Amino acid sequence: MNIEIISVGTELLLGDILNSNAQFLSREIANLGMNVYTQMTVGDNIDRLVDCFEFAFRRADIVITTGGLGPTTDDITKEGAAKYFNQELRLNEHYWKIILEKCAKFSGDISKVPANNIRQAMFPEEATIIPNNNGTAPGAIFAKDGKKIIVLPGPPREMKAMFRENVLPLLISESKEIIKSKYIRFFGIGESSLEIKLIDLLNSQTNPTMALYAKEGEVLIRVTAKCKTSEECNLLIDGLVSKVEEICGEYIYLIGDESISDSQSELDTVVARMLVESGLKISIAESCTGGLIASSLISYPGISSSLMEGCVTYSNEAKIHRLGVNKDTLDKFGAVSRETAMEMATGIAKSLGVDIGISTTGIAGPNGESEEKPIGLVYFGVYNRGEVYSIKRVFTGDRNMVRNRATKFALNEIRLLLKK
Repeated sequence: MNIEIISVGTELLLGDILNSNAQFLSREIANLGMNVYTQMTVGDNIDRLVDCFEFAFRRADIVITTGGLGPTTDDITKEGAAKYFNQELRLNEHYWKIILEKCAKFSGDISKVPANNIRQAMFPEEATIIPNNNGTAPGAIFAKDGKKIIVLPGPPREMKAMFRENVLPLLISESKEIIKSKYIRFFGIGESSLEIKLIDLLNSQTNPTMALYAKEGEVLIRVTAKCKTSEECNLLIDGLVSKVEEICGEYIYLIGDESISDSQSELDTVVARMLVESGLKISIAESCTGGLIASSLISYPGISSSLMEGCVTYSNEAKIHRLGVNKDTLDKFGAVSRETAMEMATGIAKSLGVDIGISTTGIAGPNGESEEKPIGLVYFGVYNRGEVYSIKRVFTGDRNMVRNRATKFALNEIRLLLKK
């Protein structure tokens, strides 16, 4: 079965709102073994919307729309669907009463409900109305001549709930195959290098398939199988994942069933969980990363059993007085140096008697560089139960990118340390 997704709203075209609805729907539909060949975004224009329906139904059995169900004149999705199917919108008294009651809770009085809210209760008699338990605008299923248009609200919280509660069961009843995916997350290797290592697997797979995605500072592989049963999918996926582990398992930090957006990482969660499970105590002294490492870890519930302290020792004075860095070290080698990083890590660890001490000191930019110490240079200090060492890295990007990349590198170094 082929499904097309149409997102309605001029604000989407202008980039004012991130279109997360299309991503959610594509993932949910793919997991049912159905195809999404095209996603379209159209502004608040009924004629252009009808044109989109015409285009979509050249190969789709079902079109799902999001947005355009509000009470104002620029909310035109229902009108567009009704026009495409040549159906007439009429007031549904039952749903108008429900909408009035919901609106009155916000306004405090039914008499204060704006008159234009009545547009949200207008549906063709042929449509199946979908209740909205999280907002005022109901959805609907328009159908004619074997074609269906399913209109859902734009707010993600309302749309996702309506899809899962009402649309998903409908689609499941019509699905013949299952698509399942598993995601492998890598750190410490680039997309190109990873592709070279896995090129034979990438070229030889038809079911399951593998796809590589570059993310901020890491790489994601999606392994996908399409079968008649979930069990068959799992067997195929797990077999291919095992082969990937054999080839480049040292770079894998997580294997799971869920994907993540481009702005997210689960490296911090993985590291925090490992710390808690290890029973080891850690403290962190940060200069150029400015507390990002500690902040990443404290998002994990229970991390207080492992993370004792995080210090932002940005100035030389703070490094001396809080961490015990030797003034002669700073004078001779500078704040951004292997020697200073090691003394910072040792100082934060010994001052609290913890097992692990981590430090960062570097030049995030845009100023402060020299020929010997360019922007992006970061030294990491690691104190591990008496052993002390330093790692030098040079990161590219602007100030925030350098700090974020250094943070992820430090988290991964903790992960590798805990794996030993």
